[in-house]
This record gives sequence, C-alpha cells and structure tokens, in this order.
Amino acid sequence: MFEFQSHLIFPTHAVPRAGPFPPRAQRLSLKTKEGQELVGIHIPADEGSAERTLILGFGGNAWNAQDVAEYLHQLFPDEEVVVFHYRGYSPSQGSPSAEALIADAPLVYDNAVEEVRPGRVVAVGFSIGSGIAAALAATRKLDGLILVTPFDSLKAVAQSMYPWLPIGPFFEHEIDAASALEKAQVPVAIIAAQRDEIIPGERTEALRKRVPELTFDRTIAGAGHNDIYARSEFHEAAREALDRLKL
Repeated sequence: MFEFQSHLIFPTHAVPRAGPFPPRAQRLSLKTKEGQELVGIHIPADEGSAERTLILGFGGNAWNAQDVAEYLHQLFPDEEVVVFHYRGYSPSQGSPSAEALIADAPLVYDNAVEEVRPGRVVAVGFSIGSGIAAALAATRKLDGLILVTPFDSLKAVAQSMYPWLPIGPFFEHEIDAASALEKAQVPVAIIAAQRDEIIPGERTEALRKRVPELTFDRTIAGAGHNDIYARSEFHEAAREALDRLKL
C-alpha cells in the first residue's frame, strides 16, 4: 500500500484522453524549475468585459485538464478560463507528487496572468485540486477561491479511508489546505457533496472551521463525490459563489 501510494493518489493511467481542441482555445506552455514542460489551455470568454475575471482551474486527480477547462467554460462562459495538465499528466512532462503540484501552481498562476491580463483572479479547485488551489492562495494574490468537495488535510483523508493502517509516518503526499488558508487573506466559497464517499464530511467541516473568510458555503443534497458535477444545483451554486466573490 505504501509503496504504491503515488500510483493510487495520482492515477495518470486512468486519465481519459481529451477530445478535439475547443474552438478559439489557445495552447499554453511553461517550464518547471526542473526544466520540464507543463501544457495548458486557455479558453477565452464568450463575451468581453471591462474587467475580465480569470478562472484558474485545478482538477481532480483523474481529470484531463482540457476537460476541466471545457467544464469551467460551460459553467462560466463569460470568464477567461485557464487550466494546466498537472506534472506527469500527458502531455505535461515529469512525475506527479503533492510537492510538485504545489510548487507548479504559482508558475501556472504567473503564466496565466501574463497571458490574460485579468482584472481579478479566482481559483477553482475540484477534489485534490481544492488543496492545490488553497496552497496557491498562500503564495499569490487571489480575489477568491471556489473549493469543491474540499478537505483540510490529504493525509487525514487517507487515514479515514484506511483507518486500520498507520498512514501518518509513511504518507508522502500531504496537502495541508487548512494551514494554507489560515495564512491567506482571501474570500473562500465551499461547495460540498452531502453523500461524498471519498472526502468524509468531517474533513470538509474541519476545513470550514479554519477558513478566516468563508464567504459562501453550500452542500448539495444527495450528491456524491463524482456525480455532483452533473447536478443543476451544483451549477447554480458555482455561479452564485462566483457572483458572491465578485462583490
């Protein structure tokens, strides 16, 4: 179990291939500090505005970044959307780890801001991506965070999934989202799934208690960790959360 934890947490083999490149979308690229290429996608807003908002997306551990970008564009068609494939997720190079993804997030932010020149930046993190987005808030200026099915500590989530194993001393991929948010002065929106079978409710509740500025909080009734994204209640909550963060 411990030897294969990276394979379990970052199942790059299970990530579906992206479909055709969306119309008007732009391919982005940057180099990590180790010289590895990360590939991203920018989907422009359908309608321009005087003060553009950049939606910076961080997907779940089995999401293709292009799918994340297209999903975010459907949710927020009037905003600029940028999402990068995580390190080790094709076509990005390297090997994924919590440390690597956290280190890459500020580079993704800098690249996206340089590309879009937005009036504001809102990071949206799904599942494990909620922890990456939270970590980014401690290092870069964000105008808001939307965290979907979030957790306080990835190690605590792993321990809850395998309560009979001594996870703590051997866990290599900690993402301490709660500690990162305690250091960040940023409005936070949380959207949880009532029947989340991956992120226990107590882990999301532990995060709520440590967020200094919780601006929006919604739990989608009856939703699970994965089917939440197809629910109209979630779509409405996500748009309401963004509107609240813009105030």
